[in-house]
Amino acid sequence: MNPTWLTFLQNQQAVIENDRVLHYGDAAAELRHTKNGTVIADLSHFGLIQFSGKDAHAFLQGQLTCDVKTIKPDMARYGGYCTPKGRLLASFLLWQKEDYLMQLPINLCAAIQKRLSLFVLRAKVQLKDHSDSMIRIGMAGRNARMLAEEISGTKFDPEQRLAVAHNELTSILCLAPNHYEFVTNIKYAPTLWTHLRKHAIPAGAACWDWLKIQSGIPVIMPATQEQFIPQMVNLDTIEGVSFQKGCYPGQEIVARTQYLGKIKRRMYLANISTTAPVTVGDELFSTVMAEQSCGKIVNTAPSPSGGYDVLAVIQMSSVEAGKVHWKALEGPVLEINPLPYS
Repeated sequence: MNPTWLTFLQNQQAVIENDRVLHYGDAAAELRHTKNGTVIADLSHFGLIQFSGKDAHAFLQGQLTCDVKTIKPDMARYGGYCTPKGRLLASFLLWQKEDYLMQLPINLCAAIQKRLSLFVLRAKVQLKDHSDSMIRIGMAGRNARMLAEEISGTKFDPEQRLAVAHNELTSILCLAPNHYEFVTNIKYAPTLWTHLRKHAIPAGAACWDWLKIQSGIPVIMPATQEQFIPQMVNLDTIEGVSFQKGCYPGQEIVARTQYLGKIKRRMYLANISTTAPVTVGDELFSTVMAEQSCGKIVNTAPSPSGGYDVLAVIQMSSVEAGKVHWKALEGPVLEINPLPYS
């Protein structure tokens, strides 16, 4: 985390651990407000890789699951980066200002940058970590769109996800209705935060995690690297996979799975009623599979309604058959809820 920004947030009463804001004094109240009010959140727990140079577009098109041609200064895209076997090493949000910017968990940033750099070869493309030089602030709630339009000077269509607007100091990404991200420099960030703070309360990173879970957006973490092909975490459903573009690592397997209809596991939104901590990578079980795991937790966050809300990749037949249990056949049952997309 940028040291200047760290000091600023601590002066705002932030409790920070490993580049992640835990809370601002009352985690439970912040979570309740996230559901019913308007919140702002520091996003330093995500890292940022910049891709510059005249070959950046072609380089990314040959490495990522998404169609980079659809990414414009006014439109971002979700996507994935796979092994040659089609297993996800990372999921990300990619947008363009002058250069391309890839946002992914901070604890994956260095390794993914290093791996991608190995494939640059003679291409004219440079990769640079901008995690500390560009400050990102999330805002969600009934006041978010008003503030986003005021700061950007642009009207956002509430139904158009991943629209982007830029001005001299800030880029604003519309992630979902009433759900925005502001990207700015360290000099302007305290001013922007102070202005947004007039219309929202600060909330910890877990609150932002909960919002992403409710939006059905998967975030690959170290515990789930190489566990899923893109379709398992619904990247195809949120336009994070193109089946019309050329080759990228794992493309043959991803495409074959799609066209042969062999997708047996999908990602679901669910609640687990428990006071014990639910963690990324936890196994799931059902009577259909007996002692064999039928799924895995992708993302998890405390729920304002109690227990934990999760995104989980689960064998579809186990969901159709009925009860899916957390950690053991005797464990709590997952309550499956609808995702915001089909």
